[in-house]
Amino acid sequence: MQDILINWAPQETRVAVVENGAVQDLYVERTLERGLVGNIYAGRVARVLPGMQSAFIDIGLERAAFLHVADVHVNGSTGSRVDHGPGAAPPLPIERLVFEGQTLTVQVIKDPIGTKGARLSTQISIAGRMLVFLPQDDHIGISQKIGSHELREQLRTRMNTLAGKPEEGSGAVYNGGGFILRTNAEDATDEELADDIAYLRKTWGAIRERSFKSPAGSLLHQDLSLVERVLRDLANDSTQSIRIDSRMQYDQLVAFGAEFTPGSAAKLAHYKGERPIFDLYNVDEEIAKALARRVDLKSGGYLIIDQTEALTTIDVNTGGYVGARNFDDTIFKTNLEATQSIARQLRLRNLGGIIIIDFIDMTREEHQATVLAELRKQLARDRTKITVSGFTQLGLVEMTRKRTRESLAHMLCEPCPTCEGKGQVKTPRSVCYDILREILREARQFNPKEFRIVASAAVVEMLLDEESQHLAGLSDFIGKPISLQAETAGSPEAYDIVLI
Repeated sequence: MQDILINWAPQETRVAVVENGAVQDLYVERTLERGLVGNIYAGRVARVLPGMQSAFIDIGLERAAFLHVADVHVNGSTGSRVDHGPGAAPPLPIERLVFEGQTLTVQVIKDPIGTKGARLSTQISIAGRMLVFLPQDDHIGISQKIGSHELREQLRTRMNTLAGKPEEGSGAVYNGGGFILRTNAEDATDEELADDIAYLRKTWGAIRERSFKSPAGSLLHQDLSLVERVLRDLANDSTQSIRIDSRMQYDQLVAFGAEFTPGSAAKLAHYKGERPIFDLYNVDEEIAKALARRVDLKSGGYLIIDQTEALTTIDVNTGGYVGARNFDDTIFKTNLEATQSIARQLRLRNLGGIIIIDFIDMTREEHQATVLAELRKQLARDRTKITVSGFTQLGLVEMTRKRTRESLAHMLCEPCPTCEGKGQVKTPRSVCYDILREILREARQFNPKEFRIVASAAVVEMLLDEESQHLAGLSDFIGKPISLQAETAGSPEAYDIVLI
């Protein structure tokens, strides 16, 4: 059974999913960093640019948004997907599709960046838990990542029935919209799919109703906040309770849940305790651990997790664990324990992309097979799509985890200004030698009365003590005095050569 804790504040929402007393998932959303992608607006065409085959649309933001002809919905498709094969009619130019002053229902597909406005599409799509609803289409699409061709056809047949789509050739008119089954719909029951269909159609109905009443520049639909997505995406049959520490948000969630997710809304509770809600399961402590490189295992072993641009590496070490009868068993038990911790850390940190796991080397193949099977079992609880390739010739486990949002470290942290993200800085001696080389270089170009070194206290101390002989020798060689000035603030690598 799981409990969901929601810590709400005007500036930030944090959600923790707790199972068996341990935090398994963390979600963070900041008010100022919420993007516009997915938002639907009533837009007004401000200007049509035939030369660029695009139009500027006023959607009530600081800068006009951008609509390209390829993103204009035409006869069941967008301009970029219209059939341009032999015998097909040529694509319509933007000036034939929109005109200045026209009101359009548009959706943001790319956030504003720098001086560029948001990019828009008139092809509306609304995401649900397992489905994406395309109200202007009528086809049923299946994610290419879902199983075999036979399985996709089975799902398509089920969706046609659940959506109320008539059989081909029956002559019946269907206007119930199109659907795309997402990857996590592969094992969904008919009841779950039907609930998603009802939720999406109800959401679209509310958007259409607002579009008839709202002036141009109005926001018709905002993608769900993290608090609302808890009810739509995170709550399930195993959820025991959903506790939130804000009375206002609780009342709003109850109203939202009663209309769209009544099953999840029944589990809502307003937390009134004196202790902060995250203190119940030491969630803040878990967040701090999830930002550290080292993760300790209960047995005494530990993991080292390094996240880079290209991939994430996880190294398993025995540490102080010597509990088994022989060394092989010690390694095996440490690796087995590590699988559970690795799966949990991937969820907590939301690590995506390529992941390489360096388990402690195992000599017996049955141990390797058992560890790999246990890893797959632990990863099966993850909501995010994961592919495990198994052990390589070098004894490493390769796997991928789909990137769904920023990792926890990228959201909460930034590169250290001292080491500039390298994780290490030059030694004072290395900086001293850089300074001596720089003075020699500048002495060949300039002729000041004196060179003054401004550097960190550790570097200045070393130049006065251990490196004083080299500094004096350089001063004699260039024929100029060299003075020193300690700088308390700033990076230990930073220095400046002042010409006096």
